[in-house]
Amino acid sequence: MTDPRPGRAKRSLGQNFLVDPNLQRKIVAAVGAGPDDEVVEIGPGRGALTEHLAGRVRRLVLVELDDDLASQLADRYAGRDDVVVLHGDVLKTDWTDQLEDPAQARVVGNIPYNITSPIVFRVLEQPRPHSIVLLMQKEVAERIAAPVGTKAYGALSVGVRAVARAERLFGVGRNAFRPVPGVDSAVVRLTPNRPVSVRPEDEVQLRRLTRATFQWRRKQMQKTLRDHPDLRLTPDQVVAACSAAGIEPTFRPEELAPDTFVALARALP
Repeated sequence: MTDPRPGRAKRSLGQNFLVDPNLQRKIVAAVGAGPDDEVVEIGPGRGALTEHLAGRVRRLVLVELDDDLASQLADRYAGRDDVVVLHGDVLKTDWTDQLEDPAQARVVGNIPYNITSPIVFRVLEQPRPHSIVLLMQKEVAERIAAPVGTKAYGALSVGVRAVARAERLFGVGRNAFRPVPGVDSAVVRLTPNRPVSVRPEDEVQLRRLTRATFQWRRKQMQKTLRDHPDLRLTPDQVVAACSAAGIEPTFRPEELAPDTFVALARALP
């Protein structure tokens, strides 16, 4: 959440208001939105980022779960055709019908730490937006951008980077928020791949594959593909799938790039 003024945050909603005005402007600048753009803001809170966007973009769609904050935003922007307030859960709310072209929209948000991954995958659902700028827990940002072969590289890294380019833009210290969280944060930009290269059915298989292989991340791929209860390939199927993806059955999951995981997912029976 973002907030230029002091106020009580709700722990149950994971609210930490960004109060540093320089960082607010820096995040909005990273969105890169102009007067012809449509922007979706997740969790606008009391409107610190909103105030930098409203009137500067063609259409601004605000998705806010908090009853009081959604009401305040609706009152503040009442009568304006260029600002829409959607009162609801971002994981369940469909904002695409508020946009002329969802594939060209830009998304921005300071998202709650406790549901970061679900929100990331929600905003990456098709039709994927033009770009996504999110303020999130530092450790999650590092996992998304982690190089192949590192300890932080895992199912989240693969799931995001199979469909988008990920950039860690800058860090945000915990003292930039009120209340002060127990962790630092970072801003990440996700740019969905164009043209879309991963089909919806591939994404389902990819999630199944990455969950299984990174649960058993120290095991060789051949063992996980054969023995994990979510996969259960026969020995011949293991050989065929690995051959189709161009990998050795003895590889471990952290050695496989996102594109290789996609190829392997497509080869699963």
